[in-house]
Amino acid sequence: MIPYLSLDFPFKIPINTDYIDTVVRNFSIKYDLFFNSIRSFLNSFVNIIHFILNRTPWFVLVLAVFILGWRLGGKISKGILYAFLLFLIGTIGLWGLMNETLSIVIASVIISLVLGFPLGILISSSDKADTIIRPILDTMQTMPVFVYLIPALLFFGLGKPPAVIATTIYAIVPMIRLTNHGIRQIDKEVVEASISFGSTKLQSLIKVQIPQALPTIMTGVNQTIMMAMAMVVTTSMIGATGLGMEVLIAVNRIEIGRGLVSGTAVVIIAIILDRVTQGLAQRSEVNHNAEQ
Repeated sequence: MIPYLSLDFPFKIPINTDYIDTVVRNFSIKYDLFFNSIRSFLNSFVNIIHFILNRTPWFVLVLAVFILGWRLGGKISKGILYAFLLFLIGTIGLWGLMNETLSIVIASVIISLVLGFPLGILISSSDKADTIIRPILDTMQTMPVFVYLIPALLFFGLGKPPAVIATTIYAIVPMIRLTNHGIRQIDKEVVEASISFGSTKLQSLIKVQIPQALPTIMTGVNQTIMMAMAMVVTTSMIGATGLGMEVLIAVNRIEIGRGLVSGTAVVIIAIILDRVTQGLAQRSEVNHNAEQ
């Protein structure tokens, strides 16, 4: 007789998840005033952006997209295409929801750039900092996006502020990585030459390293925007209004048409933002090559 062999893992370490939940909840209660201050700031920030977008005439935005698509894409046909796609969102009745979505995305991207850019510079100047931060960034980039919703919801409640927090945490990674990578790939002899001619480290950073790394940094901006757009539908689960909420409602009610229309609007915005930022990145690379 062959003895019974269990295919289960031989032992398990008991993890008290209830204890973790209790600690985090107590922390959120203890520092409730601090988190409420951040919530109020983020709410005001998003509302200001939303106000500006709502008060901007639709034809001004369409014209701006046309000019950017034309000048950055190098062809007038691209400008016409992008302007038509944006115009299409208005014709299907989703212009207001688009503004709500853009206000959250723009706020998240601005915060990601403000925090991610200097952090990337800091990491680029220290191998030790790079060694410490790199696994943290790996974890942030590979963590399932739904996990970010839990602390955002717990600390900041429902609505736009937790959506901005969750989106920022998810989207800030490429900005930090590519800023770090762009500065590190600069020829050390160029930096040493600028310092030998009397530049301080700060002057060398501003006048030499950042301009040299600008194409890579602009790629980081592009990736940050794309990752922020990827969170549009996910953050609707914690009360973020806009196109993502339309998609979520369509999923819950199994309304294929509603989901297809609102999902297409999200895709259109993502395409326009992607092409515009790619054009900026390519232009900065062309200018960089011309200077060399």
